[in-house]
Amino acid sequence: MSRSSRRLASVLSSVAVLALVASACGEPAAENTVVSEAGVSYDLSPEQSGRIHTEKVDDIAAKVPQAIRDRGTLVVTGTAGATPPLGFYATDDTTVVGSEIDLASLFADVLGLSVDRRTADWAQNFVKIDSGENDAFISNVTVTEERKEKYDFATYRLDNVALEVPTDSDWTFTDRKDIAGKKIGVSSGTNQEQLLVDWNTQNGAEGIAPAEIVYYQNAADYYLALSSKRIDGYLGPNPSAQYHSSSTGESKIIGTFSGAGEALQGEIAVLVKKDSGLAEAFAEAIDHTIENGTYQQVLDKWGLGGEAVSASEINPPGLPKK
Repeated sequence: MSRSSRRLASVLSSVAVLALVASACGEPAAENTVVSEAGVSYDLSPEQSGRIHTEKVDDIAAKVPQAIRDRGTLVVTGTAGATPPLGFYATDDTTVVGSEIDLASLFADVLGLSVDRRTADWAQNFVKIDSGENDAFISNVTVTEERKEKYDFATYRLDNVALEVPTDSDWTFTDRKDIAGKKIGVSSGTNQEQLLVDWNTQNGAEGIAPAEIVYYQNAADYYLALSSKRIDGYLGPNPSAQYHSSSTGESKIIGTFSGAGEALQGEIAVLVKKDSGLAEAFAEAIDHTIENGTYQQVLDKWGLGGEAVSASEINPPGLPKK
C-alpha cells in the first residue's frame, strides 16, 4: 500500500468508526464529518466551509515586512499526518486541513494576507525557514531554548503530550521510571523525543533500564505499529492522541505531560526566522483574535479549548537544552 493510500485509509477508518457510533445513538453522522465521544464534530472535508475568519487590522498588518505585504501571501510550512485535529489530509487525500491550518488562516486574516500552505517533513520545515523559502512554521512547534537561538516565536497554544497505548495494555504510568524496558514510538526531532531521552538519562543515572525509542515520521506508520503491538506505546501530541483514542477505540491514554518537562509548561508557537520582524506581528494578531473571540472558536471547533493561552508571548522560557 502506498503512503498516500495509507493516509486515506487511516482517515476513512476513523470516519467509519465514528459513523457507526453516531448511528448507534440514532444520530447519523454527516458525510465527511465525525463526532468524538466528547461530542465534537470534526470536518474532514477538503472544502472546510465552516472555517472561521476575522477582519484585517491595519495597525497590526503594517508590522509585516514590506516584501510579504507586497506579495499578499503568507507562506506557511508544516507537517501533515492522517490523524486530526492538528494537520491532516482531508477525505480527498490531497488537501491539508485541521486546527493548525485554521489558526494560520485566522492570524493571516488580521495581517491582511492569504495563506500559501506548504507541507514538508518535520526537519525540512526548519530548512525552509532558514533559506527564506517560507515565512512561518505553524505546525505544533514547541518553544525550546535551543530553537530560540536561531528563531523567534509567538505562542498560541499550550503544549501537552500524551502516552498512548493499546486498549488492552496493562501498562500503568506513574512517573518516568515506568518506561523502563518498554518500546516507545516517537517522531524524530520533536520535544517528545527529547522528553524520552531525558527520562532515559535520569533513569540510567539511577540504575534503571532505559526504554527503547523507535522513530516514526507519519501517523499511519506509528499507529500501525501500535495496533500490531510492535511498540508498547507512542508519545505524541495530546490533541492527536485524544482524537485517535476516542475515535477508533484501539488505544487509550495512560499519561499526559507538559511538553517542556516537569518544571515548565510547554507552549506551542509560530516559528519565524530570527529578527525577521514577523514574531511581533504574529503576537499582536494572535492577541487580537483572543480578544475578539475567534481564537477560542477555532480551538473549540477542533476540541482544543483546554489548551488556550490568555495572551501570546514572544520567546518565552522554552524546553531546556539537551
